[in-house]
Order: sequence, then C-alpha cells, then structure tokens
Amino acid sequence: MVQVTGTLQKDAWERRVLPPVEQVRPGMWSIPVPIPDNPLRYVLVYALELDDGVAIVDAGWNTDDAWQALADGLAQAGGSVADVRAVLVTHIHPDHYGLAGRVREHSGAWIGLHPADAALLGARYLEPDDLLARMNVLLHEAGVPGHKLHDLTMASMVIRDQVLAVEPDVLFEDGRRVEVPGWDLRAVWTPGHSPGHVCFHSEGHRLLLSGDHVLPRITPNIGVHSQQAPNPLGDYLRSLERVRTLAADEVLPAHEYRFAGLASRVDEIAAHHRERLTEVEALLADSPGSTAWELSVRLTWSRPWDEIRDFMQRAAVSETLAHLVLLQEQGRVRREPGTPARFRVVERVGGP
Repeated sequence: MVQVTGTLQKDAWERRVLPPVEQVRPGMWSIPVPIPDNPLRYVLVYALELDDGVAIVDAGWNTDDAWQALADGLAQAGGSVADVRAVLVTHIHPDHYGLAGRVREHSGAWIGLHPADAALLGARYLEPDDLLARMNVLLHEAGVPGHKLHDLTMASMVIRDQVLAVEPDVLFEDGRRVEVPGWDLRAVWTPGHSPGHVCFHSEGHRLLLSGDHVLPRITPNIGVHSQQAPNPLGDYLRSLERVRTLAADEVLPAHEYRFAGLASRVDEIAAHHRERLTEVEALLADSPGSTAWELSVRLTWSRPWDEIRDFMQRAAVSETLAHLVLLQEQGRVRREPGTPARFRVVERVGGP
C-alpha cells in the first residue's frame, strides 16, 4: 500500500501552490523549483549536505524564476549556489538538466549524467535539425494529419532555450557508487522515460531518489521517439522490476510528493500499463487498421483530446506507439506494410 510521507507537499499539490522547502532527512532538503506553464508545476530538487558544501539531485529549468527558487531554497537550507559541489542529474529532460550548467558556472560543481543520455545532448539541444527531420518522419508514419504535422514536430523547440546545454563531467555507470561523501548513493539505470534515466539508491539511509521513474500518483510519459530505444515501454517495465525490491523505506520523487510503499506503487504502475495495453488492443479489434494517431484520439486521457496542447498530443501519440510496439513484441498485434503504419489484432487460433 502506498503511504504519503510528504504530507505538506501533498497538501500544496492539492491547493495548486508550491510546497515549502523542507528538511526531509538529517542533512537532506527538498527544494521545489517551478516549471513554467506546465501541469507538473515544479520539480523537487534534493540538496544533500556535505562537509565542504552541498550536492543537489536535479536542478530545474533554466529560467530566472527557477534560478531564484533554487538559490532561495539553498539559502533556507543554510547554503548557497556557490556551495554546490555536485549536480546529479537523473535524466536529460529540461526540468531536471536545464539549470545544471548555470549552477556549474557559479560554483564549479561537477555534473553527472548517464552515458545514454549524455550521448543525446548535441542532437537534442545544440543542433536539432536531424532530430526534427526524423521526428517528422516518425509522426508522419504514426498517422498525424498533415495540418498538425509541422506543429507537433516543432512542439518541443519552444523549451529549447530553457536548457543550458553543457557536457557532463561524470558519467554514471549502472550499479556504481556515486562520489558524494557521507551518502552511500548507488546509480540504478532505469531506462524508459529516457534512455539514460537513473535513480539513486541509498541502502544505508533506506531511500530511493526516483527522478521521474516512480511517481506517487501519475505515470511518466513512456513514448517512441527519434532518440528512444526501439521498445521503451518494455525497457520501462523491466526497469520497474529492477527497483521493486530495493531496500527503501521512502521514495523521494522529482514531482508531486514523497511516499512509502515502493513495491506497491510499482505494482500499480505495471497494472496501469497492462490495462492500457488491453485498451489499445480492444480499440484495434473494434477498428482494424487504425494508426497510432487514430487510436490516440479515441483513448482515455485526463482531459478531452481537443483540450490537449500540441506538445502533449505529441507525447500521447508517442505513448500510444510505445504500447503498440510492446503489443507487437508480445504477438498480440501486427503492423501492416505501408505508410502511415496501420495495425491489426493478431487472431488467436485454438483458444482465448
């Protein structure tokens, strides 16, 4: 059973305000950093006290408001940006990686990232033309209609300037100890939400800094992307099993609020994806030959399709594709030849 431990964070979430800066463990602080114009509202940056300064897990977007919130939070914890010695980035997305370079400029801190995400930096943030061309092809194959294709292809570019794209100093290898004195952190590679997503586990402190991998209420976007692995949902479900049995009395996620009951939450998320796979399969049985776009329009989302913005529509189509890819791997659907890609349920012979 999942139990909320970040009660102040949950209360703030429900009131749609920023939660307070909190000391969540001796020597560890939670600092909410706002995300502009985004339903996630904030990223939770965790500050870990060191003998000679502080290490932070994730950093926030590269905006002035985010920078000020991070600086104010560190001050409340008794330090400053100049005291940061390390920035441990769980993954490449702007709300986690965006401010890391600016922090390094002001403090000399080292930045750590998993090699699989580090390899994507240039193509994503510095020279994205090839990425955009491949994304356009992917969305066309997914059946995105012509009048939407350009807008969905370009949807992520509006946040490109909210990242200071810098190379990491340290590459986190799966299972290796992270050099943060006083904190027995081990990097756990959990691909799915991004190819190089990592969580940080402390066996001694019995906690898991889960980034976006395991969240208490929502599920992270797991989508087919021109920079993703071929079967991201399969990778994600295997990654969930990797963390399920870790010794952790509390999970410290990057969004929403802290909680206990890691195994129960993993089971809930896995069940959600099983239900989603069944829903996609049922829609295909009802409408054979549908594209990912046509299925996405008909699937259940948190709001009506027409109220979903372009960037989130793109994420939704990518997520639908991820479920179709896994259904293909399981032998439950097949892709027909041609473009756009159309799918059909595989008829089972000799039983249900």
